[in-house]
Amino acid sequence: MVSSMKNNPSVSFVLPMFNERDNIERTLNTVISVAGELAVEYEIIVVDDASSDGSGDIVERMSRDDASIKLYRMEKNTMFGGAFAEGFKRATKDVILYMDSDLPVSTEDIKGSFLLIDGNDIVTGYSKVNKGDTARRKIISGVYNLIVQTLFGLDIKDINSGYKIVKRDVVRDAEFVSRSPFVDVELFLHAARKGSRIKQYGLVFHPRSGGRSHIARLPVIWATFKDMIKIRFLKK
Repeated sequence: MVSSMKNNPSVSFVLPMFNERDNIERTLNTVISVAGELAVEYEIIVVDDASSDGSGDIVERMSRDDASIKLYRMEKNTMFGGAFAEGFKRATKDVILYMDSDLPVSTEDIKGSFLLIDGNDIVTGYSKVNKGDTARRKIISGVYNLIVQTLFGLDIKDINSGYKIVKRDVVRDAEFVSRSPFVDVELFLHAARKGSRIKQYGLVFHPRSGGRSHIARLPVIWATFKDMIKIRFLKK
């Protein structure tokens, strides 16, 4: 079991980012506005997964005016998994609050779900309404979640949810292998081995207001499949 949580935990906000020029400034301003309501001590970690649209420069500019914002740049694009793992490794606070950098959740859901980390080790979001995704993305997501449940026995409604709250003690000793979105499965497998308490939280994921998602690209899907095989059958 993971250690208990103190009454006023510090928080590391972790945001992996790839080509989010249209969203990242708004996202960071929103995170800053809610952070002080959740914790006295916090940091905002943005891991730029080798963006090519200047979004890293926007974060760097904002970090000069706000010391709580910390930017880490990946030398090469890792198809999400590497940036996710780097953000979790860089986090130094009691609780890691991870979200996609296009800010898919409301501040009300952030504040409501954060209360649940007291008494649980992971709080993971799932959509309680239709996300408005394309039929292709819905099919990919549904098939992927079914495969993960079958191969790994994880009863998680949305394994690649873009919103999670994790006690840092859960992942302090984690070594993530995947460099694809399969890193989410690794997180839950690691937590399960430690007997972690996982709470699933229904919320409304908002469609992005700018830019586009890169998760459903064929190279990302193929990399995710390869990582799945590696973890299921090859990792010792």
